[in-house]
Amino acid sequence: MSQLDLGVRRFGRVNWLGLWTLIRREVMRFMVVWTQTLLAPLVTAGLFMLIFSIAIGPGRGDVMGVPFIVFLAPGILTMTVIQNAFANTSSSIVVSKVQGNIVDTLMPPLAPLELVIGYVTGAMVRGILVAVGIAIGMVLVLGMSIAHPIWALVFVATGGALMGSIGVVAGIFANKFDQMAAITNFIVTPLAFLSGTFYSVTALPEVLQSIARINPIFYLIDGARYGFIGVSDGAPGVGMAVVCGVTFLVMALAWWMIKTGYRLKA
Repeated sequence: MSQLDLGVRRFGRVNWLGLWTLIRREVMRFMVVWTQTLLAPLVTAGLFMLIFSIAIGPGRGDVMGVPFIVFLAPGILTMTVIQNAFANTSSSIVVSKVQGNIVDTLMPPLAPLELVIGYVTGAMVRGILVAVGIAIGMVLVLGMSIAHPIWALVFVATGGALMGSIGVVAGIFANKFDQMAAITNFIVTPLAFLSGTFYSVTALPEVLQSIARINPIFYLIDGARYGFIGVSDGAPGVGMAVVCGVTFLVMALAWWMIKTGYRLKA
């Protein structure tokens, strides 16, 4: 039995203090620069809503039985949440690798699964805070009411977990900021924009509908839309099952990468 195993066992099956410390560090990372990590996404989401409202105008017909701007709001909220959740974990790991202090995270007696949970929880907290801010704006400015609050919260939290996990994988894979930017620009952003954020997938040809349903972000957007305004392209239960399954697989990959030291140890 290795010294690391003995060290972990001294704390019991779960190193709760170490896990809480990592979560607190990840939360404090974005809280100390809240104008960039919390306020800026709210402004960006507001600008998206304003631009679409002005560009399309009141002449745009209803979508799925609701005004277009109301249909659009949950998609903008969820897209903002997943982008920030991804950025939280990916930037944390990449910055640590570039600065050479990733060892400070790997050395403490934390199991690989505890490291994954710590990073992902920080991303979830950031995503939920961003979602709360945007939701308050939706209620105050658009006069919306939240149709199914529990579904809305569950999809927002699960979206933060999924994208936080993807951020861990991307952060471990990338060795420099250019690689991280490429992953964001060519993978994460297209998945977010081509997921039904700005339209109902039923408006697409059947072939494109089938392709869209391969994208797990579609189920996040669709489920969150059901939670906030009560309409969706698919069953929320099916969407949640898909998202949870994908999240589990990505977290398992992140766990394996940390356990084996993939791109983390020289």
